[in-house]
Parts: sequence; C-alpha cells; structure tokens
Amino acid sequence: MDTATAAAAAANAANTASQYGIQHLWDTGGLLAQVVLVILGLMSIGSWFIILTKLWDQYSLKKSAKQVEKSFWSAPSLKDGVNKLKKSDDFRFIAESGMRAASHHEGRLTDRVDLHEWITMALQRAVDAVNSRSSSGLSFLATVGSSAPFVGLFGTVIGILNALLAISYAGQASLDKVAGPVGEALIMTALGLFAAVPAVWGYNWLLRRNRGIQEDVRNFASDLHAYLVSGSRVGGA
Repeated sequence: MDTATAAAAAANAANTASQYGIQHLWDTGGLLAQVVLVILGLMSIGSWFIILTKLWDQYSLKKSAKQVEKSFWSAPSLKDGVNKLKKSDDFRFIAESGMRAASHHEGRLTDRVDLHEWITMALQRAVDAVNSRSSSGLSFLATVGSSAPFVGLFGTVIGILNALLAISYAGQASLDKVAGPVGEALIMTALGLFAAVPAVWGYNWLLRRNRGIQEDVRNFASDLHAYLVSGSRVGGA
C-alpha cells in the first residue's frame, strides 16, 4: 500500500511539473509572453555568437602579431614582408596603407603636408579601421547585459498578471493553485539572467583582451611609420 501511495505521489508530482514549464508558458502566456521569450532567446543566441566569433578573431590577430615578429621584420624588403602575410590579414592592411601613402606623396595638395604627417594620417586611419572591427559587437553584449534582466522581469510581471487573472476566473485561490503559475512566471526572470550574465562576462573578458591586441596593432603601426620615414624600426635594429 505504501509503495502504491508513493508511486501515485511521484506520478502526481511529475504531472504537476509537466503542467508548469517553458512549453506551458509558451502555450498559455499569450502573444506578449511569447514575444518576450523570443527576445530573450535572440539575446542569448546573439551574445554567444558574438563571444565565440570575437574570440576567434582575437586568436587570429594574436597569431598574426606573432607572424609579423617572426617573418615580416626579417624580410629583406618591406614588399617581401607584406607578401609573407595573408591577404586578409589586418597587419597586411596596415602595411599596405603605409606603403601606398609613402609611394603616393605627390601632387599639389600633398605638397602642403610633409611625408611624416602624410604617412601618419594613412596609418592612423588604417589602425582605427582595424580597432573598430575588433570592437564591433561589444556594444551588443553591453546592451544585453544591461537590458536582459529587465526584459525578463517584464515577462515575469506579465506572467504573474495572467496567472492571477486565471486564478480569479477559476475561483480557486489556494496555495497550490497560486504557487504553480507564479513560479512559472518567474522562469522569465531566470531566462533574463541566463542571457545577461554570459553577456556581461563576455563583454569584460573580450574588452580586456582587445586592449592588448590594439596595443600590438599600434606598436606595429609605429614601427612601420619609423621604417617608412627613416628606414629603421623603433622596436628593433
């Protein structure tokens, strides 16, 4: 008898748990709750996509920085060093920008700007473009980290309101009838935190890694500028 009672209680608990969850919330929450769930899902997916892609981009830039130190500066000429880098490499883009500026310093407009300033402007534009690409997507992570908890809280408020309205229509206000729907509404808040916490951690982590990479890019541009102007590198012999 005790075994049958325990089995019945377990079956009842499983049935109750199946009645309250994300699927049940999607089916009974209405259009507004579904919109909130979709927004939170897109926020979470977008955050993880940006985190993974930016980690790959940072890995590629760090690998390129090592390749520059290994093969670019050891090349017999600047052109040979550029050819040793991949065509899609950001360091190659900066080097080619500097080379174009040095070889096209001519004409009436550029007569008013000396070679030093002309190359400086070209390299600065290239560095800014590389740094802008490396920082793209971080603003989305910051937005998700700051707004996702409030989106989840808004969904919780809507869910609690719908639950209370359903309970009032049914005329059953006992604790077991209130706890389930209200607890189901709190799933929205949990989903908001699930989207926000990785976004905040990813933003801070990627931003810290970006500072080191941008420093490598600026150092390369500075050495390249010195080489184009004076024929020698600041950071090496």
